[in-house]
Amino acid sequence: AASGLAFINPYKNREAEFKNGDNFATAGATALPTQFLQSKNISSPITTTSLDVQLDLMFTHFNSICLTDCIQLLKNSLFMVGEIGMNDYSYALLQGKSIQDTTSLVSDVVYAIQKAINRVIEFGAVRIVVPGILPLGCLPALLTRFETKDPKSYDKFQCLNYLNNLSQYHNSELQKAIQEVKKQNPNVAILYGDYYNAYTAILRNASHLKFDVKNLQKACCGIGGAYNYKSNQTCGARGVHACAQPSSYVSWDGINLTEEAYANIAQSLVADILPKLNCKP
Repeated sequence: AASGLAFINPYKNREAEFKNGDNFATAGATALPTQFLQSKNISSPITTTSLDVQLDLMFTHFNSICLTDCIQLLKNSLFMVGEIGMNDYSYALLQGKSIQDTTSLVSDVVYAIQKAINRVIEFGAVRIVVPGILPLGCLPALLTRFETKDPKSYDKFQCLNYLNNLSQYHNSELQKAIQEVKKQNPNVAILYGDYYNAYTAILRNASHLKFDVKNLQKACCGIGGAYNYKSNQTCGARGVHACAQPSSYVSWDGINLTEEAYANIAQSLVADILPKLNCKP
């Protein structure tokens, strides 16, 4: 609402209205092709769709609606490339890969995103937002999996330092890649979406924002353990219930955030990005 844009519908909901845009995202998707991840003995348990598949769907759609010139049709469009990459790292970590092996994926993940940016530019995109990833070390699913009694492993928000370092490394490399693409395309507005700092701002200002400071690292919908999360009994399973006040929680199910948390992140991004896009809300 703050950006003046309506919520957009999933592309495969063919009965939906698409005059405001299309959403080609797939739940559980990875930046890297599933075949590549399989070569590293990492499975994609939710979907075989990766970033390149989502782009193929998008281009198939554009080719069907651009009767003459897609560049002309898309000149006023805004493209969101991501957030993507978190699933690649989360799947690797949860399937037993070391932090070193997981970190080695960063260059490939960032390159996949860089290629995606170039592909949408070739198709006519002139306004692009490329989000970074959230702090992995703050997610209840990963906090549960890698819980330790060593207090030095945690930061002031009780997030795991070494997992957050992975997120920061990814985000740093992604920003470098964005700068490379910008040099090659000076007439295209390419902006980095700082999800990481928008998330930590919630933790830093939790009380002011009406979040429950005692449950910042707990899932609202979950059961058991220090973080209200069990990998074999997740949200939606029998006997697993949601908390009474989801808006006071940051994490919804241990992996995804609550609507309130996402709204705060969105407001932060809109405030930062919108003035730089020369768009009229």
